[in-house]
Amino acid sequence: MRPKSQNPLNFKLLLIGVFLAFLLLFVLRSRFSSSDESPSPISQTSIFPKASHSLKDAKPSNCSSTCTKIPPSLAQALVHYSASSITPQQTLKEISVTAKVLQRKSPCNFLVFGLGHDSLMWSMLNYGGRTIFLEEDASWIEQIKLRFPMLESFHVTYDSKVNQADDLLQVGKGPECTAVGDTRYSMCQLALKGLPSEVYETKWDLIMVDAPTGYHEEAPGRMSAIYTAGMMARNRDDGETDVFVHDVNRDVEDKFSREFLCDGYLRKQQGRLRHFRVPSHRGSLPKPYCP
Repeated sequence: MRPKSQNPLNFKLLLIGVFLAFLLLFVLRSRFSSSDESPSPISQTSIFPKASHSLKDAKPSNCSSTCTKIPPSLAQALVHYSASSITPQQTLKEISVTAKVLQRKSPCNFLVFGLGHDSLMWSMLNYGGRTIFLEEDASWIEQIKLRFPMLESFHVTYDSKVNQADDLLQVGKGPECTAVGDTRYSMCQLALKGLPSEVYETKWDLIMVDAPTGYHEEAPGRMSAIYTAGMMARNRDDGETDVFVHDVNRDVEDKFSREFLCDGYLRKQQGRLRHFRVPSHRGSLPKPYCP
């Protein structure tokens, strides 16, 4: 989730466009809901002023009860990204894949492995929903909290390392890892068992795996995060979960996403981002681990 250099102008244009579209939708919803509560007949002349009237003569309608200001958190995000020279790690096209799903599902429950300069964006794109960030670096959490106290984040520790990935991949194929259940009580070595209780108890609509660190042999790697995301999706009562994995150009992210999120559930790959849609496996009819 830490930033890499991208084109800041293109990213700012995307963010401004997204937030302006969101604001327009927000205002239109407010107007429609208000008109539904107090319906009144509308004549053609009330919509189109007479030609003899100038724009200066046209009186604005009283919007004290219908106009809604942009929420402060959205305003802060728009100003922040418009003025910031730091851009998130993902590219415009990669961000757009997740943003499109959020446009359809939000407000919803969104779990993100990683906390970075793009976290405010993800939280605001899920405005009205719940977005939780899981971060390995406690000092980084404190830095982000000082700037964006509205973000909900938790510190997570990992006991794996990238140099163990091949062994863990084989472990994950065993029956204790393919049995669907609550990862808190799993016997699988890959399962993350020390997460906050609300992470296990929430039905997640989207999960993004963009952490922990995985670019060197001694780093914790994303093996457990990818496995746990897949198991949470399978273990929900019903429905499906959209799971996104970033940096699939790397060996661990490539192999573990294909093994534990399954090629059969792959919906799209854009650049270094893969989008999987994993259904619940807790229905009356049993499902194979991978279709």
